Amino acid sequence: MAATTISSCIFCQKASNSTANNLLHFDERVVAFEDINPSAVRHFLVIPKEHIPTVRNLQRRAEDYSLAVSHMLGVGQTLLSQDSPQLKHRFGFHQPPMNSVNHLHLHCFALPYAPRWKFVKYLSLGSIGFIEAEKLLEKIKP
Repeated sequence: MAATTISSCIFCQKASNSTANNLLHFDERVVAFEDINPSAVRHFLVIPKEHIPTVRNLQRRAEDYSLAVSHMLGVGQTLLSQDSPQLKHRFGFHQPPMNSVNHLHLHCFALPYAPRWKFVKYLSLGSIGFIEAEKLLEKIKP
């Protein structure tokens, strides 16, 4: 990862700081933390340590499938099942131009949305809206 990428990307900075005390999960491939502007009862983000701008940068290859979605999803599922097992969970990614940070990040929700109107940000609108993690897995499966 280039130094300029780290300095200009807020998620690259977060991913490179393994001592940050607000991390919920940290391993050699991803980090997870609470969203600073939560849209649900629980709203976590899982990001790869490697700078991948958006879901559009993912391809049908084993490394993208296993890291970018499968491992990230596994981490998110584990965190929410430990934190809020009684609530309904939802996992997915924004697609450009709807993404707020140009660093791949998985939204992990324990529903309901709070406030309720925030569900609008996570509607599936074809190729520009929110894509469920399982649907993205199908799309990039090698």
